[in-house]
Order: sequence, then C-alpha cells, then structure tokens
Amino acid sequence: MRHLSLGVGLLLTGLLVAAALVSFFWTPHPADAIGIARRLRPPSAEHWLGTDQLGRDVLSMIMVGARNSIAVGAVAVGLGMAVGVPLGLLAAARRGWIDEGLSRFADLVFAFPAILSAFLVTALLGPGAINAILAIGVFNVAVFARVARGAAIQVWGRPFVRAALALGRGPVSVTLVHVLPNVSAVLIVQATVAFAVAILAEAALSYLGLGIQPPAPSWGKMLHEAQTFMPMRPTLAIFPGAAIALAVLGLNLLGDGLRDALDPRLRPSRGAG
Repeated sequence: MRHLSLGVGLLLTGLLVAAALVSFFWTPHPADAIGIARRLRPPSAEHWLGTDQLGRDVLSMIMVGARNSIAVGAVAVGLGMAVGVPLGLLAAARRGWIDEGLSRFADLVFAFPAILSAFLVTALLGPGAINAILAIGVFNVAVFARVARGAAIQVWGRPFVRAALALGRGPVSVTLVHVLPNVSAVLIVQATVAFAVAILAEAALSYLGLGIQPPAPSWGKMLHEAQTFMPMRPTLAIFPGAAIALAVLGLNLLGDGLRDALDPRLRPSRGAG
C-alpha cells in the first residue's frame, strides 16, 4: 500500500504511452478524415467517443494527440536535463561566481510561471511545435539546474566525497563517479513532474493557438474548438479534458511513487522491535 501511488501512476502513464504507440499504426478512423455528414455524432459503436464539428473521430484525435503531447514533453524535458543538469553540477562543484550566476538566472526564470514564460516565448517567436518545445525547455533548464545544484551540494559535503578528494581525484571525476549517481534519483523524480508540467503547458499553448498547429491533433486545440459546441455536445470538451487530467495525474502520482521508492530516508526501517 505504500507504493499505491506508484502503481496507479504507472497504470495511467502506461495507458498514455500505449495510446501514443498504438496510434502510429492503428486508429479507429484516420484522425484527419473530415466528413460533414457525420459531424457532432454522439458516442456509438462506430465512433466510440463520437465525432467533432468536422466529422473527425474524437478517439482517433485523442490517440494522435497523446503522441504529440508526449513528443513535446519528452523533447522539452530532455532539453532541460541536457543543459540544466550539467550547469547545476558545475555550479555545485565550482561554487563562486558560477554558482552565483546560475542562481540569479534561475531566480529570473522563476519570477514568471512556467506557462506564462511559454506564452511570452511563443508570442515573440511565433506559434508552432518547435517554439513551444523551446519555450517549455528554457524553463526546464532552470528547474533542473536548481534541483541538480541543491542535491549535488549536499553530496559534496559527505565523507566519501571528501575522502575521494583527499585521494587526489579531480572535481570532474568526483562529479561523474560519486555525485551524479547519488543525485540521479532526485533528477528522475523531477523529470516526471516536469513532464506533467510540459504536457499541461503544451495543452495551454495549443488552446490559445500558439502550440501545435492544425491539422495535427492536439488536446488543447480540441478543447478550444469544443467550447463553441458545448451546449449541444459537451463530450467534445469532456474527453480531451479528461485525457489531459489523467495524463498529468498519472505523471504526478508516478513522481510521488518514485520518490518514495528511491529515497532511502522514506523507506521503513527493518529489524525494529
């Protein structure tokens, strides 16, 4: 029961990934197939989640939208880790002006919420998936740099690191051999949380027309298009909204479960009593 959140998070995240993978070779109907004659149909045996205002199959669009959301989130989080983690480890190892400069950069980025920062970048560079990835990735760089720095500073103060330095190991060797493995659990947990934020930010950008552009399906774009038809077909907004909620919930629960499983301080002591 201690890892219930991990199990539920794995289940929900697994469903998200499975839907995205299956969409590469099968969907109930082509996601971009327009048919005015079948527009705004309710859920049925032919269209399990109904059709939208252009006659497109909603389930097919949600499946392909999952693929696009995962792609944006994965690249944005990967960009944040690839740049932010080395910066954080460097700041922890060198301290001084490097550490101070990184801290001020992080403070500047954190002065604006993640979604607001993404709005600003995409408004300046223009709409599109690439600019959405860049906007979300810039915020993730500061997040991973701050997390890696804080965790690494704690590891640098431990006796085994001081012993390695006393034996003549350089800062690079100590960082790669001792520091990085000991902060990897924290970074993995942060990656799941950042992934959830990236999916939410991508949906918000697409809702405003700044993210993934038509005809590529996007959960946020589906919500935007559904608001006009809410009185006659509310399921058009319910289904993509539920997909966003379940994806974010699953990733957050997965992060909580991984934290409980990977952090030795949260493990129950054995042999007590």
